[in-house]
Amino acid sequence: MTLIKSISGIRGTIGGKVNEGLTPIDAVKFAAAYGTWLKGRNKGAVKVVIGRDARISGQMISDLVSSSLIGLGIDVIDLGLSTTPTVEVAVPMENAQGGIILTASHNPKQWNALKLLNEKGEFISGDEGMLILEIAENEAFDFAEVDDLGSVTHDDSYLDKHIKAVLDLPLVNVEAIAAANFSIVVDAVNSTGGIFVPAMLEALGVKQITKLYCEPTGHFPHNPEPLPEHLTDLSDTIKETGADLGITVDPDVDRLALVCEDGSMFGEEYTLVAVADYVVSKTPGSTVSNLSSTRALRDITESYGQTYHASAVGEVNVVAKMKAENAVIGGEGNGGVIYPELHYGRDSLVGIALFLSLLAERKQKVSELRDSYPKYTISKNKIQLTPDIDVDDVLARMAKKHSEKEVDTTDGVKIYIEKEWVHLRKSNTEPIIRIYSESASTESANNLAEQFVNEIKAII
Repeated sequence: MTLIKSISGIRGTIGGKVNEGLTPIDAVKFAAAYGTWLKGRNKGAVKVVIGRDARISGQMISDLVSSSLIGLGIDVIDLGLSTTPTVEVAVPMENAQGGIILTASHNPKQWNALKLLNEKGEFISGDEGMLILEIAENEAFDFAEVDDLGSVTHDDSYLDKHIKAVLDLPLVNVEAIAAANFSIVVDAVNSTGGIFVPAMLEALGVKQITKLYCEPTGHFPHNPEPLPEHLTDLSDTIKETGADLGITVDPDVDRLALVCEDGSMFGEEYTLVAVADYVVSKTPGSTVSNLSSTRALRDITESYGQTYHASAVGEVNVVAKMKAENAVIGGEGNGGVIYPELHYGRDSLVGIALFLSLLAERKQKVSELRDSYPKYTISKNKIQLTPDIDVDDVLARMAKKHSEKEVDTTDGVKIYIEKEWVHLRKSNTEPIIRIYSESASTESANNLAEQFVNEIKAII
């Protein structure tokens, strides 16, 4: 059994002993800690929006969380089966003081998690997360008396509200999408994307939708992380049906991956690149992604005469950088599109609408669009170290060794070598240096990684 408590929430495998797995008691303690924190920073009534993906444990965890908040005197708006971006959109719409998303994202079905939002519908900060962990550790809860208990309201209207908010965006070209008469296959891994993605496509005027694993049963038919090796059924179905495009999302619908009409992968890294291409062409401005994302976003941004900025890894860090630079689009290379015109959170639904607008206006096949972008490949490696090695010192020495190049020390050390880069980061949980490298081919990316592995080994 596994239980991971972090500043962003709590996640773990269902069952086992208290404090070893995500048991009912752990769910109650953490929900109570979050609710106590909210009450401490709000003098009046407190309202929290909750929603969940379709995993098997979802209803149980949702009931526990909801009851814990009610026990603190907090009113709950329960969206039921929902998505991470939908809950994020709902929090400010409801004038709520916070939100909890019950999902373990791309983790297998035995996992679940509580992800915590502030009053803006954005993920809480690291400092706020530390306070909540401290409250949970000390069990510093003060539950309400019987006349002061909270209430629960079930609200299933946010599917339509979220979709309407996307359709109302000026850059979403519904007319062009409907006229393109796209044929699309959707793999929603039997979670809530099976409800939300087809509904989004229908609202955009797409009439030919083939549903693959769209029953929200929580029984994932394959590994739910949207990687190429898990998408063979989607690829085969696209070719069998002659579809124009394949769309897949993770269980909580904040990561978007696309498959070309020939069954080849568009590439998770390139979801954001394509959407940014469209957005920046219409509304010039800066872009942001994290340091471990493809250089192609920088290339596309600079081709429009705009400025690209890199953030530390993590959605909270990307959002902070986007706000600081007033970016028009941003996100992460895992298929996470953040479009601030709607909200500051990764959102597959707005990603789909913007991508289809681009595709309809360009009148290209998906593979042709993909081939129009700079071609890069990322190689991901790591070095296992002994606990006595000072990883920070190793990274500092690597930065000094390559100081004549463009070096970014925002998050570890990222070294730019013409059109290539290497990103060196230490793990927060184990003595490991992660080495991500990007180049024009798999072979050259691997060779670049090997060079830096050898350099690090020479230092240690």
